[in-house]
Amino acid sequence: MCGRFTIAAPKEEIKGHLYRQFGIEDFDVDVFLPRYNIAPGERIIAVISDGRKYRAGLMRWGFIPSFSDGFQIINARRETLPEKPAFRNAFQNRRCLILADGYYEWRKEGRIKIPYRITLKDQKFFSFAGIWNYANEAGHRVPTCAIVTGAAGPQMRFIHDRIPSILTPDAEKLWLASGLDQETLLALTAPLDDKAFLTYRVSPLVNNARNDSADLILPMDKNNER
Repeated sequence: MCGRFTIAAPKEEIKGHLYRQFGIEDFDVDVFLPRYNIAPGERIIAVISDGRKYRAGLMRWGFIPSFSDGFQIINARRETLPEKPAFRNAFQNRRCLILADGYYEWRKEGRIKIPYRITLKDQKFFSFAGIWNYANEAGHRVPTCAIVTGAAGPQMRFIHDRIPSILTPDAEKLWLASGLDQETLLALTAPLDDKAFLTYRVSPLVNNARNDSADLILPMDKNNER
């Protein structure tokens, strides 16, 4: 699963990435950056496409299906996207990219949960595959989203048995394209090879979502990098 993530870069650096990857020139939304401990319920940076151009904006992390009374879903299993009523329509019609540069996961050791930060070895920014939907709140349409997850590989299962679906740069645009069949879309969300990741232990201060400082992404011990 994915319950916290980071985008530890200033807005100007994010704007540069969005322009280089998607040709987006007008990203200037009201969001504080950098962020070191993004939690469910917060506004996150997402990219969508209308078939003609890409747009970046803010969505609330916590997907609300059309038939729901407000129950929020932060992760959507890739294995059930085509069939589960909560996800099926969004999987077909409302896919998004959720921008990040790392995420946190917790490994259980008895009753203790040890936090790790996970990044990609060969690229700073990446995108989670996401689905989104509008929620109607007090007469306002609020875009909400969930991160797609898959089964972790043998090495990443050392930390957790689920992993967010991180798309390659080429797969990002395909994920937003229209007219692709379900099998092709699901193939895009297949988990990356374990060798793509860098994992390291971080401070337990990350356990509290109110903590949000650069200290959170520092390795606790260089010897714990994998």
